[in-house]
Amino acid sequence: MRNWPRVLSLSGPEMLFLAHCLAVVSAVRLGLTLSSYNRVRILVNRLEARNDAGIADLRRVAWGVAAAARFVPGASCLTQALAGQYLLARQGNASKIRIGIERDTGVELKAHAWLVSGNHIVLGGSIDGFAHLVDHGQ
Repeated sequence: MRNWPRVLSLSGPEMLFLAHCLAVVSAVRLGLTLSSYNRVRILVNRLEARNDAGIADLRRVAWGVAAAARFVPGASCLTQALAGQYLLARQGNASKIRIGIERDTGVELKAHAWLVSGNHIVLGGSIDGFAHLVDHGQ
């Protein structure tokens, strides 16, 4: 548990936000395990989100979700993208989940998910080397 010293060094508000992110990532992971992506996506998209998030909000959500995902077994890129989209939507900030497949992988299909807000990739890393399939969200 090499992450504990970092967690214990967080300020009170940072620790509370991380705990909130941990709850959201865990709930999304459980939802994807017990249900389908479309059902979880519909629940996340029920929140009205029309605003553009500021870069500070995007960084905070990216940090919180990525940090929380380290504690949740099986928290895939899709789990993280949905959790981040929910957290942004709770603040009224619009985002979308972009799904793509890796190019030139031969017979094995490798999919990946990103959380995108405006022109910013919030979670998921670089889109280079992937073919865009679909966007879901506001």
